[in-house]
Parts: sequence; C-alpha cells; structure tokens
Amino acid sequence: MRLSIRQIRYIKDVAQFGSILAASEALHISASSIVAAINLAEGELGTALFERRPSRGVVATPAGEKFVRAAQMLLTAEAEFERTIATLKTRNKPSSEIRIGCFEPFGSLFMPDLIQAYVGRGGVPNVSLFEGDQNELHNWLVSGTVDLVIAYDIGPSFNGNVTPICQVPAHVIVAADDLLASRKAVSLREIADRPLVLLDLPHTGSYLLALFDGLELHPRIAFRTRSYTTVSRAVAAGFGVSVGNTSPLSIAEHDDDGIVRLQLVDKLVSPTLVIADSYGADKPDFVRSFINTAQELFLSSGRRLSS
Repeated sequence: MRLSIRQIRYIKDVAQFGSILAASEALHISASSIVAAINLAEGELGTALFERRPSRGVVATPAGEKFVRAAQMLLTAEAEFERTIATLKTRNKPSSEIRIGCFEPFGSLFMPDLIQAYVGRGGVPNVSLFEGDQNELHNWLVSGTVDLVIAYDIGPSFNGNVTPICQVPAHVIVAADDLLASRKAVSLREIADRPLVLLDLPHTGSYLLALFDGLELHPRIAFRTRSYTTVSRAVAAGFGVSVGNTSPLSIAEHDDDGIVRLQLVDKLVSPTLVIADSYGADKPDFVRSFINTAQELFLSSGRRLSS
C-alpha cells in the first residue's frame, strides 16, 4: 500500500477516538490530513473503513476493525524497532545531555528539585526540559525528541517502557483567607456549589470534571486556564476553588503563593505518576539514574504506590 506509517497511525487513532475531529485535536494535525489518509486507504482496499455518523463521529466497519488490528501490530513493531536502534546508539556512548519531557505543571512544582537531586548524585549536568500536555509528551517520546517523560497515566498510552513512581490523589486548593483554609480535609460535595478554577489541559480538564461527575455533582466553571501557575494565582485572587493532584515536594500548610491545599475525604481513583522511556530493559545509565532518583525523592517525601 502507498500509506505511510504516519497515515496508518492517523487511521488507528480515528478508530481509538471515534472521531476525526478528536483525533485531529489529539495529534495536533489538520482534519483534512486524516481524511486524506482514510480516503487513500479506502481507495486502495476498495472498501469503507469507517461508517460516518453525522454529529456522532465514526465507527469502524468490520474491514476497518481488521485494518486497525493490523495497524496496531505494525505500529508496535515500529516502536520496538525505534527502541532497539536508540539503544544501539546510546548503550555504550556517554551522554552529555538528558532531554526530559514533563507534564507542564510539574515544571513549577517539583522538577527543579528533582533535577537538582539527579545532577547532585552524578547525573548528566546538561538538562533540556520540555514542558507540555499529555498529548505533546506522547508525541515527543515517540519521535525521539526526549529521552524520557514524567507524566500521569491518563490520556494516550506511551509507546515505551513505563515505570510507576507514586500515586497522586486529588486535593482541593483554596485561598489562604478562605473559610475552609483552617480545615485539614473537605469533600467534593462541600465545594460543588463554589466557583471552580479549572486546569483545562487536554485530558486533565476532563479527568478533573469526571471526579465530580462520579458523585453526580455539577460544578460551575468560573475560570479556565492551561497554566497551573495561573490556577494558583486565580484561586489566591478569589476567583474560586480548584482541584489538583500534584503539589510541591516540600508540602507546607500554606503555599508561598497564598493558597492552601486540603485533603479530599472522598474515595476517588488516584492517577499514578509515571516515567516513560523508549529504551525498554536496555536503559542507558543516565536514564536509569534519573528514574532511581525520582523513586527515592518521592518516597522520601511520603508519596508511594498503593499496596
């Protein structure tokens, strides 16, 4: 077939997301490029891969399901090939730089502390930090732009070896002068009627709102932003309360930026903080050292995987 690996991935992602528009947004490419890939494949196969449903996305036909299964095998083999080649290039070659991708809010919360600890124990001194959303991290890892990523286990799965670091349960963020600030813990029901400041990054916003949906609560979103720093400042300024997962490694009762973090008493599923790399079992020493540093640092701060 004349399809490229990239076009095959487009078609696989359309089946995964159930929508050309959703796949376009997740992959950060135009919908027309995806449509062109589908049309090319359907033209060569002489059959439809998707049934178009106006206003309801698409659903794979039986032929489409077979295509997607074959595509997944091909893409898995491609990822394994890239991991093997990367290992051959780096296994015996000292690295002068480590390229780290991190979920954007982590940059201001704990990445400087983590990188300082890594360099302090003999890690690569030259660090390039790429801060992005879950989709960008996935694309950077697959393309080889970064050596590893540190992120949540939500959104697109990473095509690589994933090491779980710790659980990150959700918590509530309120202004330091809020009436709730003197509390140690609250429930989502107690804040459901308050204006909500939402960290509206891909997958993150829907995950946070799903916490309320699971309890049949419907918060009023008063402030949306893609910046965690802006979330904190908006809460401190009185725009509303917020819900987050990760906090600074040295957790103080009152943050320096005028906010307070309160535990949630609700029984909620916690995402896991993970480090994903493309090397599999043959990790170069500089990558293995970074993972070990992260595990030790989060464990020493009292955060661990649930038993």
